[in-house]
Amino acid sequence: MSKAMEDTSNLIELDPDLYNEDLAPVAKEKRNWSWINFSTVWMGMVHNIVAYETAGSLLGLGMSVWQALGTVIVANLVLIVAMWLNGIAGAKYGLPFPVLVRAAFGYKGAHIPVLVRAFVAIFWFAVQAYAGSKAVGAVLGVLIPGWASLSSYHVIGMGLNDAIALVLFWVLHAYIISHGMERVKFFELWAGPLVIILGLGLVAWAIYTADGMGPLFQEKSTLSGAEFWKVFAISVTGLVGTWATLILNIPDFTRFSRSQKDQVVGQAIGLPGTAIIFSLMSVIITSGTIIAFGRPIWDPVELLQQFDNPLVLILGAFSLLIATLSVNVAANVVSPAYDLVNLFPKKLNFVKAGLISIVVAIFFMPWLWFDNAGTIFNILGAIGGALGPVAGIMIADFYIVRRREYSISAFYTKRGIYTYKNGWNPAALIALAIGLAASFIGLVVPALEVLYTYSWFLGIGFGFVSYVLLMRSASQSMSESSVDDITPSVQ
Repeated sequence: MSKAMEDTSNLIELDPDLYNEDLAPVAKEKRNWSWINFSTVWMGMVHNIVAYETAGSLLGLGMSVWQALGTVIVANLVLIVAMWLNGIAGAKYGLPFPVLVRAAFGYKGAHIPVLVRAFVAIFWFAVQAYAGSKAVGAVLGVLIPGWASLSSYHVIGMGLNDAIALVLFWVLHAYIISHGMERVKFFELWAGPLVIILGLGLVAWAIYTADGMGPLFQEKSTLSGAEFWKVFAISVTGLVGTWATLILNIPDFTRFSRSQKDQVVGQAIGLPGTAIIFSLMSVIITSGTIIAFGRPIWDPVELLQQFDNPLVLILGAFSLLIATLSVNVAANVVSPAYDLVNLFPKKLNFVKAGLISIVVAIFFMPWLWFDNAGTIFNILGAIGGALGPVAGIMIADFYIVRRREYSISAFYTKRGIYTYKNGWNPAALIALAIGLAASFIGLVVPALEVLYTYSWFLGIGFGFVSYVLLMRSASQSMSESSVDDITPSVQ
């Protein structure tokens, strides 16, 4: 039997510190996600308030409509390649990210990238939840007389009305999470298309306001040649950073795929396809706001409020609420939930870990700093820079070092080929340090500031190359080990 065909029945010496049902490989008969499921999951994740604002804010940075669309297309092509590369192992073995990353870092060393990813995902949950709570507040403002007056009472830096809306939205997340991954799949099936309907309605409004498509594309760029390319690089890196956590934890989804074809085709339709269409809609609508209101409005809730029509506001805000719920659960709860289960497999399951994640997210307090386009892209760049090296190391380990072959049983024992030196792989840790240094050197050294605009690309590139070189060096120094069995602690 080949390694690819191993399943839970073959596992030996299952260590309770490394194994439970949520971390186990998904049995073949339970891998039932088709290409339609992957398409709709991505549709649900792409169609959200933060993604809309990020695309629309490109106009606020001075780009023309065509420049903004070109930026989005380039970023999404980079993303789909990264998603494919890191998703194949999940579909092949039915394993989630926290388990797969043990192959490169060791079962103890894996805690470092797992914690980094969990931290970033929980941060993103807080951002999305705050953005979505504004839609909840807008609806309650229409339905409840005197709702706006509650803003005079302050709770931890925000008005009481905003605090109530945020708590209500948090409770909705808890309800979805409490029903596990199957609820996520079926929730995504209808959440994404609902937002498309809202977007098409706003596009029709923009075209009507501008008396046709032509004027919407005539807004000129305010950026000069060199200035544009600098903003372009920052924006592409930022847009990639939007999905940097998903690049790592895409195996958490592809592990449920019926086949490689299903996840490849489904992601191709769902990510670059719907993401580019949604970004086009965002840019057109934002361009319409310039014509209608004299300034770019990339906050969709603020835009809906401009219509001064309760029905439009309620229907639009409800669509945004559903969209944000779908992306937040799928993108920002699934990953830290598996990460926490990986750290405490004997005490936590997916539901408990997911609920803990959303409680921790409150402490990021996004309401204190979120509403600023420049801040958004700076944060996205930092996120991409932090996670890029981990992606580079994982891709290098699977394709170059392991040559697309893993031993499933070795993931769940402390005496397997992924043990390294007492559970730590020095090569991966050094490669991670090199990748992080490359990502952030432009932030630390003023003379190299331009490099920070490429933080994710530098991180993934340096992480990939340094890991391959370090593993080859280690294998050459051990005459009794192959590249696939660098395990000094195992006799």
